[in-house]
Amino acid sequence: MKKGFFTIMAAQFFSSLADNALFVAAVELLKSSGAPDWQPAALVPMFALFYVVLAPFVGAFADAVPKGRVMFFSNSVKVVGCLMMLFGSHPLIAYAVVGLGAAAYSPAKYGILTELLPPSQLVKANGWIEGLTITSIILGVVLGGQLMGEVVSPHLLAFDLPLINTGVDTPPEAAIATMILLYVLAALFNLRIPRTETPLQPLPVHLWSLVGDFFDCNRRLWKDKLGQISLGTTTLFWGVSGNLRYIVLAWAGVALSYDTTKASALVGVVAVGTAVGAVLASAKMRLDQATRVIPLGVAMGVLVLGMNMIRDIGIAIPFLIILGGLGGFLVVPMNALLQHRGHNLMGSGRSIAVQNFNEQAAILVMGAMYSGLTKSGLSAYGAITAFGLVVAASMMGIWFWHRSNTVHHRDEVERLLAVARSDCH
Repeated sequence: MKKGFFTIMAAQFFSSLADNALFVAAVELLKSSGAPDWQPAALVPMFALFYVVLAPFVGAFADAVPKGRVMFFSNSVKVVGCLMMLFGSHPLIAYAVVGLGAAAYSPAKYGILTELLPPSQLVKANGWIEGLTITSIILGVVLGGQLMGEVVSPHLLAFDLPLINTGVDTPPEAAIATMILLYVLAALFNLRIPRTETPLQPLPVHLWSLVGDFFDCNRRLWKDKLGQISLGTTTLFWGVSGNLRYIVLAWAGVALSYDTTKASALVGVVAVGTAVGAVLASAKMRLDQATRVIPLGVAMGVLVLGMNMIRDIGIAIPFLIILGGLGGFLVVPMNALLQHRGHNLMGSGRSIAVQNFNEQAAILVMGAMYSGLTKSGLSAYGAITAFGLVVAASMMGIWFWHRSNTVHHRDEVERLLAVARSDCH
């Protein structure tokens, strides 16, 4: 791997670490303020909001500006969101601003991989990036919980700046203030990301023309016989996984009687399994073999239903590791295949923006549905049942869709697989 790849990894690690710790702190901030149950659940779709709204613009922005600079700007926006949360803005609004920074960050983060590395290293690079991201999720949710725990929070609250009243008076606020330091550290790594030789693509004079261009890119990726399968799989996976963070928190509360600090560790357990699956996939799978992992998505949906029967932590931990492992092994090769097809069809920044639009739209829709059902009295067990059935049925549909393509469009599918195979050598 080139030297710049490890700088990208470091920047991604600290930014993602802060994102996930901030999520746990925001959940506790809402709970401690007496917010209704639907508001913590609404954090997930609020984070996804700007991914969807700004999708036509962020990909073109990532292609028009050096990607390291885009990532630096994005982390600065996340700092603004943290400050808003600390100084009186509603946590849902402030967390949406953090999502704005994340929406701009993602096309640059993944887009630079296709510029820096050859196609033969994309699956491996995705395995490293996803594995590191998932490690940061593990550490982030645990860090967020521990910063608000009885051991760490008193020390954070005892820290004062001379002559300045910070207004940080509660454990969640102290945790959120700590996240600012992590975002600043990530920004410093962003400044060290090298420029690639890929030419920049200037933004058009009339920005609204990007909307038509974006939806044309979206249409082209959905029409591609491999792009549509990989996009459908990753869209469904992240739609469910994005909401599973909060569902696990809610489930641990009712099934195991855990508070936010203890429950956050179980979100990390799922991520441990996902990291293991991601690393195994990066070592075992090739780009042209990616579609072979689709049946794992069906198995993952069936396993989600099993959470409803678990009441013992000794069973919960290995179960959640296996559940996460299936997801990691599924998403890494499909993500690499999607990046490869998108890069060939429209360029890296735009293809990642299309991917983010679809995936975050799924998170937004599923999260809004879950938040609405929670407001109407749906239990955590009911949400788990609904999500498990949606995953299993949808992945079965994608599996049949791909089998239909290989029968009715065999020549095109084989040609696209041959392109992937030749690019790997």
